[in-house]
Amino acid sequence: MEASIFTEVLLPLALAFIMLGMGLSLTQQDFTRLWRTPKPIIVGLLGQVILLPLLALGICIALDLNAALAVGLMILAACPGGTMSNVFSHLAKANLALSVSLTALSTLICVFTTPFIIGYSVLLFVGDQATEFSILAAALGLVLITLLPVLIGIVIRHHYASWAQKVAVYFRRFSLFFMLTMIIALIIKERELLLESFEQVFLASISLNILSVMMGLLLARLCSLSIIDGLTLGIEVGMQNAALAILIAISFLHEPEYAIAAGVYGLTMYIGPSLLVYWVKHFRGRKTQVQQPANR
Repeated sequence: MEASIFTEVLLPLALAFIMLGMGLSLTQQDFTRLWRTPKPIIVGLLGQVILLPLLALGICIALDLNAALAVGLMILAACPGGTMSNVFSHLAKANLALSVSLTALSTLICVFTTPFIIGYSVLLFVGDQATEFSILAAALGLVLITLLPVLIGIVIRHHYASWAQKVAVYFRRFSLFFMLTMIIALIIKERELLLESFEQVFLASISLNILSVMMGLLLARLCSLSIIDGLTLGIEVGMQNAALAILIAISFLHEPEYAIAAGVYGLTMYIGPSLLVYWVKHFRGRKTQVQQPANR
């Protein structure tokens, strides 16, 4: 995927459209909630912004990933959560307000942290052979593609709340369609490298997903958060914005090989959260039914 109208214009516009949809689902209360109950949000951001990249780095070293896969996994870990985490939080009957707040705040923060993590990862795993990467240019690009559309969406939601709520679901559907389309395109374009390293990239992707979900749950337990908030953190830390990672690899770094990890992760990232949803629907539900007669 060499530089073209698709990679330079259409792909960024598509992601900006997705981020606009995220903004349409946000309200001012999602941000002011930070001041009322800061602890769960701070713990969640600690997991997403700091501990998740460290976990990804550990996986890269432990599995001895090649440079392309290692950088790709680090790009993925440096990205914020996506809108699908909010969907899973709703399915798991977790703290949806906390989920939305973490998604929004991690998006804002990662505009500044992601370029530095990517720069460090490229230098660490690729070294002098790396293509030129400008942290400033990447930060500005993320502002235009993620932050600005989200802010526009928030403004639209504030003035046209009813309309925004109706169309938000279509943006989520487009997000899923867009990511699946990109994954299929990556598989076709980079099929040789994918076949050569499928075992490694699959193991790395599923390890990041499962371990990050467990890390979110453990963080909540260590910080004495509620079970509901623990479920939320497990989902939020365990689901990253794979579409953004793919765009960064292809449109910012012009290295489609770096996007393979994000492409595989885009398919495996539902495993950990799905297990949580299954546990909530079956095991917690049965436990509640058993306890109800005793409480009467």
